Amino acid sequence: MPLEITQEDFLAPEWVRALKEHCRKQAEAGAADGRQHPVRDWAILHVALDSGLRVSEICDLTIGDLLLDHGRASLIVRDGKGHKKRGVRVGEALRLHLEAFLAWKQAQGEATHSTAPLFVSGRTGRALTRTAVYRLFKAYASAVGIPGRYSIHSCRHTYASFLYRASDFNLRLVQKQLGHSSIQTTQVYADVLDVDTAAAVNRLPQ
Repeated sequence: MPLEITQEDFLAPEWVRALKEHCRKQAEAGAADGRQHPVRDWAILHVALDSGLRVSEICDLTIGDLLLDHGRASLIVRDGKGHKKRGVRVGEALRLHLEAFLAWKQAQGEATHSTAPLFVSGRTGRALTRTAVYRLFKAYASAVGIPGRYSIHSCRHTYASFLYRASDFNLRLVQKQLGHSSIQTTQVYADVLDVDTAAAVNRLPQ
């Protein structure tokens, strides 16, 4: 089934900034008073917003899937859509955050061996489920006034839109990062975010 998106699938930049700032503050407060969930949740949402991983890919991450070397930091998706493996490069802000998150997990006594899940349910001790990630996104998004029609998957679309612009409209780069098997799937972002269209409509007679 072809990917179908419109402008309503993307979070506005100001919403992304507000969501990140809120999550960061909640995590700092949680770490100060011993609450684990806000620290974990901020790491999850930062990964979603700054790597574009699918929800299932986020839930499947293990400690060994993090390559956090300076200048070449990546997340390894071992079983993406179509059972394909790929590496997703991440920026310095997320790299530093994940380094700090791993140190926090170790201090909390959570397992940090290579096959241990990165994001753990406080209730079961096992890898967090997709349902749990959907719910935590809704809670944090609601807290900063993001409309209810958005879901955690909106982070992937938003990441793709930001990356497309930041890469000077390099579809191949976006395709590789998102793990699309076909460039035609990635093309939908170019169609929706066509800067020529934006420029043209602003030149219409007033």
